[in-house]
Amino acid sequence: MSAERLAGLTSWHADWRGLRVAVLGLSMTGFSVADTLAELGADVLVLSASAEEEYARLLPVIGARLELGPLDAVPEALTAFAPEVVIASPGFAPSHPVIRWVQDEGIALWGDVELAWRVRDKVLRADGTPAGWVLITGTNGKTTTTQLTATLLVAGGLRAAPCGNIGVPVLDAVRDPAGFDVLVVELSSHQLWYLGLSRPEGELFPHAAVCLNLADDHLVWHGSAQAYRDAKALVYRNTRVACVYNKADEATRRMVEEAEVVEGARAIGFDLGIPGPSDLGVVEGLLVDRAFLDDRARSALELTTVADLEAAGLSAPHIVQNILAASALARSLGVEPEAIHGALQTFRLDAHRIEVVARHAGITWIDDSKATNPHAAASSLRAYPGAVWVVGGDLKGVDIADLVADAGSTARAAVVIGVDRTAVVAAFERHAPTVPVFEVDAGDTGQVMNRVVEIAAGIVDGEGTVLLAPAAASFDQFSSYADRGHRFAEAVQEWIDRGSADDAGGSPSAV
Repeated sequence: MSAERLAGLTSWHADWRGLRVAVLGLSMTGFSVADTLAELGADVLVLSASAEEEYARLLPVIGARLELGPLDAVPEALTAFAPEVVIASPGFAPSHPVIRWVQDEGIALWGDVELAWRVRDKVLRADGTPAGWVLITGTNGKTTTTQLTATLLVAGGLRAAPCGNIGVPVLDAVRDPAGFDVLVVELSSHQLWYLGLSRPEGELFPHAAVCLNLADDHLVWHGSAQAYRDAKALVYRNTRVACVYNKADEATRRMVEEAEVVEGARAIGFDLGIPGPSDLGVVEGLLVDRAFLDDRARSALELTTVADLEAAGLSAPHIVQNILAASALARSLGVEPEAIHGALQTFRLDAHRIEVVARHAGITWIDDSKATNPHAAASSLRAYPGAVWVVGGDLKGVDIADLVADAGSTARAAVVIGVDRTAVVAAFERHAPTVPVFEVDAGDTGQVMNRVVEIAAGIVDGEGTVLLAPAAASFDQFSSYADRGHRFAEAVQEWIDRGSADDAGGSPSAV
């Protein structure tokens, strides 16, 4: 009887009353799940190892219960509750003992995105239908492309909201009383893995979807590169109109070829080359669309120019790729080229994404702390060849050797930070022995970036670029990639204020 009931829970207006739901984790996402279910009348138990004071205070107010305690084993409170559904925050990996217990017991296991899809009809568009969904994933560029797509859609006259892994829970967007025409949903590989568990009634049917690129990341969470790839490929499942893919990344093309989509959905390619029919690309300094026009075999529509993008700080090759992907998604929803051109003139990247934090004494200091894996760092290094490269952190089980051998070998020097310094230094020793390598072994987080800046300034000593593109997660020494970037920028400013352009320090490690 429970399975039959769950199959019918595909609307905000279905009967959710009394449904026993356990929510794992009390982050922003976990609270949005609990808040939604409580509003629907479900019986909600939240289990979390820790909780922010505000969330813990609000849970009983909304009618949910909280059980705080270790989750390294199945807690007795969970088994006693006998949940009909468990909704896990994305941080819970497939190998987590509680997740394994849920699956072994045959209990329905959802992520927050599936719940949001099931109740997406809470607020309807003017035509009486729920907002359309556009899905965006990829190893790198997700957030920028999500922001770009939403910006382009708004410029085209649509009410659009960026949400999901970008920092705004999808459920918050679904429940926003203002309502939207389109939800632009950034999805992590973790969220996609949970979507892969969906029963037919919980599967998403997006208007359009894109996987921007694929490179090894989050291998510890997924267990293997293949599992990570399989999760990313789920973004295309059931796409109705446009499967946008990166022609320069063979993996994304294969994902589209293998995807089960709605009949009539088109494959739309993008890259930095001359586009074929059904593609977007670049021709003689123009970004053009040959996909969304009637005479695409013989003509193209101009979207913007590389010169205009350069003036807006958007001309790095990987950012141009993001712009093409976002433009394809927007064009699939009818946004005109003129609206795209206008919106790109005022769009600016978020902090910590190839952000120039200072130019002083001949040195350009660039913060790309968001480059938390080798694929992202490679894009930055190609945009700034010959830079002094600040690299390192928590590699998350990913091998950095290929990055060092390829893009890293063009660096003027490397300043290595983080818990996995030994692996990074070894990669340079083996694959780029002519690149000078300096290690920063400061144990105090507050001193790491000051030391980095002193060393980098001494290396440049006149004119050049210093690029923070760590190719690693930040949590070994910093609270987030943003914290890492902020500390870098602060250290640069302190160096400028001291007038220490001639200050140098450190010595090459023995590589």
